[in-house]
Amino acid sequence: MSEEQSETGTGWPRPVGPARPQGPAGEPDPRPEAPDPDEISPLVPEGEPPAQDGGSSGAAAVAGVGRRFTSAGAMIALLLGLLGFTLVVQLRTTSTDPTSAATRQEDLVRIFSDLDSREKRLRQDIESLEESQRQLRSGEQGRQAALEEATRRADELGILAGTLPARGPGLGVRFEAGSKPISAYRILDAVQELRGAGAEAMQISGGDGASVRIIASTYFLDGGDGALVVDGRPLTGPFTITVIGDPTTMATALKIPGGVAASVAGDGGTVIVEDREVAEVSALHAPVKLEHARPVS
Repeated sequence: MSEEQSETGTGWPRPVGPARPQGPAGEPDPRPEAPDPDEISPLVPEGEPPAQDGGSSGAAAVAGVGRRFTSAGAMIALLLGLLGFTLVVQLRTTSTDPTSAATRQEDLVRIFSDLDSREKRLRQDIESLEESQRQLRSGEQGRQAALEEATRRADELGILAGTLPARGPGLGVRFEAGSKPISAYRILDAVQELRGAGAEAMQISGGDGASVRIIASTYFLDGGDGALVVDGRPLTGPFTITVIGDPTTMATALKIPGGVAASVAGDGGTVIVEDREVAEVSALHAPVKLEHARPVS
């Protein structure tokens, strides 16, 4: 047997290569054999092909992932923005008006009553104006209709200005004082309620029979010993307001909860409302002398 066969124990020759270092007493060196640099191959994840052009493919993959994350983030931000906008709109829509929520029930009833009365008056005015328009467009009768319309408007303006007397269905509202005198504020409140309910003409009378026409510029002041000053003229109690208009609507406006009658009763006084088929408003107001205004020709 040859020397090589005696060392390996087989008849196959050993591979030719550099001699392995030997330990003491001819034992092999326990240190691992250094791998051949030519036999080292790069680690490639299973199922992925090795890179062909160095780091370019890796950079492209990272860029693609970044683009995907950027697009997804933009879409998420857009959806969150739309959701927030929808929530804000819904909250504003369902929120209640703090002014309406804080209003008392008595005030709401009075507001609704005034709005209903104004709506009825406006509808009547619309029907009257439409009828006047049809008459003015009717040809030969147009001139006569225009003259009648001008006369009617002049009478209405004279009644509103207090320069003409008026009569018609209405109310007599009597104020009797109790523990406290009837204040000018209560009378003004009653006049405003009556105007809101459709009053067309008013006058106020004192216990001595003196009367003052109430127009848009009329003012009320407290006088001495429970007296009332109306447009500079003193009146003594009890006071009576004679008003022309729809009796039912005006009486309802005065008697609503928290209204004029309730306020006077709270001061110890009494408000007596009397329906009148024909109410006479005979007190006149002197016409205002114009100093600067001139009609346009």
